[in-house]
Amino acid sequence: MTISVIIVSWNAKDFLNECLESLNPAASDFPLEIIVVDNASADGSPELVTNKFPHVRLIQSGSNLGFSKANNLGIKQCKGDYVCLINSDVNVLPGSITKLVEYLENNPDVGIAGPSMLDAQGKIGRSCRGFPSVWNMFCHALALDSLFPKSKLFGGYILRYWPQNSTREVGILGGWFWIVRREALDRVGLLDENFFFYAEDMDWCKRFHLGKWKVMFVSSASSIHYGGGSSKQAPLKYYIQQQRADLQYWRKHHTVAGRVAYFGICLLYHATRLVGNGMRALFSGQNSPHRAKAALNWQCLLWYLGGAK
Repeated sequence: MTISVIIVSWNAKDFLNECLESLNPAASDFPLEIIVVDNASADGSPELVTNKFPHVRLIQSGSNLGFSKANNLGIKQCKGDYVCLINSDVNVLPGSITKLVEYLENNPDVGIAGPSMLDAQGKIGRSCRGFPSVWNMFCHALALDSLFPKSKLFGGYILRYWPQNSTREVGILGGWFWIVRREALDRVGLLDENFFFYAEDMDWCKRFHLGKWKVMFVSSASSIHYGGGSSKQAPLKYYIQQQRADLQYWRKHHTVAGRVAYFGICLLYHATRLVGNGMRALFSGQNSPHRAKAALNWQCLLWYLGGAK
């Protein structure tokens, strides 16, 4: 059995180097076919792959295709019985791929699985969510899920009441580390290339659920996700892109009434966060991170009120 690992990279050379180094024999008991799809990086990433990792297949896209289209490019050319999509800013810990494959082998009704996400200090992060609804997004906008973290009524989106330390079926697995059964992939189809970056995880998991495949969080497997390997280069651009992608998801999977309600919820979310972050910035100094957050909220409000295209 062969596992195909596909990594999309854009100007994340140092992260990519660590990721590829972690994909050693300890990561998987099964043979790995490793493919890097480079989205026209200008930081020497292609040369790194060619010179240091000759066993890795390099596909140079020629332009920044985005997350979905670049992953699809790799999927179309891979041959594995299972397909593993891993972000370039991930350190794959020993045994993680093996545990995920074994879980899928033992549970044929599972189409897609993901591991526990750790930060650089080894702390468990939140990599699963519930599907967005008008109710749970309204609760999130008013921070009710933060005020009442143990409440399932208010916490259906972020799932704060669940510490993500147990294996269970979930709505959405974050797209930082997925492993997909080939049979399920053939039935569900490739990632939707209309999603350039962000929200493709919500859309794909939704389609797996609609196809009667389980989406599983497997707590026994874990890896490190540093986060922001590409997005930190232009935080405002990527933050707006995330808003755009979320609206795109709602247009695809929700009614007109739901989309209108969600648009209003987005305005409510950024307005309340702008006030909160602005107040904190006033009392926490010139270099407060709340100042940057308030600026992002303000720019998002302007973007929404300006047409949100």
